Amino acid sequence: MTRQVQILPTPTALIEAATARTLEILHQAIEFRGIATLALSGGSTPKPLYQAIAQSNLDWNKLHIFWGDERYVPSDHPDSNEKMARQAWLDQVPLPPSNIHAVPTHFPKPIDSALEYEATIQAVFDTTVGTIPAFDLILLGIGDDGHTASLFPHTPALGVRDRLITVGEKSGQARITFTYPLINNAHNVLFLLAGASKQPALQQIFSPDGDANQYPAHAIRPQGNLIWMMDQSAGEGILGMEGVP
Repeated sequence: MTRQVQILPTPTALIEAATARTLEILHQAIEFRGIATLALSGGSTPKPLYQAIAQSNLDWNKLHIFWGDERYVPSDHPDSNEKMARQAWLDQVPLPPSNIHAVPTHFPKPIDSALEYEATIQAVFDTTVGTIPAFDLILLGIGDDGHTASLFPHTPALGVRDRLITVGEKSGQARITFTYPLINNAHNVLFLLAGASKQPALQQIFSPDGDANQYPAHAIRPQGNLIWMMDQSAGEGILGMEGVP
């Protein structure tokens, strides 16, 4: 794992830098392998990133989109990560519908959704059961409680090591989420953070003694690049810690 930390002075500068880095990774993947695989995150922070990417000149036919987690709601629900990404980006560009791999949330049981999404990922990557695909880029954020994707503190999803996708939960509400093994096999994982409310969790995540059960993002250690990009208000709390410029 190679960890990179970049603290930008303003939210605008953060989005500009994150857009450039995201596009660099995707362009390189397309150049070298003819395809790029990207897993999106939800929440409000990445929305301007998606809007910026929509204005770029990517080879859309060669980009495949996934979601690192999803609330178990219909795709037209206001809380849907898919809906947000489609409105901000995917519906604005000529991306083939067959290249958009949304989480299926129509099953009566969330576990069936998790199994179906895992099968979809294996089919797109042409991998067999037991083999972990390697995404070119997985975008993540963290909550004030230190969760990432839908890996919440002290929940069973943290212990899943034999699946690519599992069912997470928050306050009794089901989520579909990438597992640690899938996230940590990525070529690049990019955390995008903004706001002072992230400081306490970040301090624990960056601490060598941090508890991953309490702060799940602490256990994100990809085999490739771990990229942390944040604005000044989020990053102030980790200035001076090991590996932080």
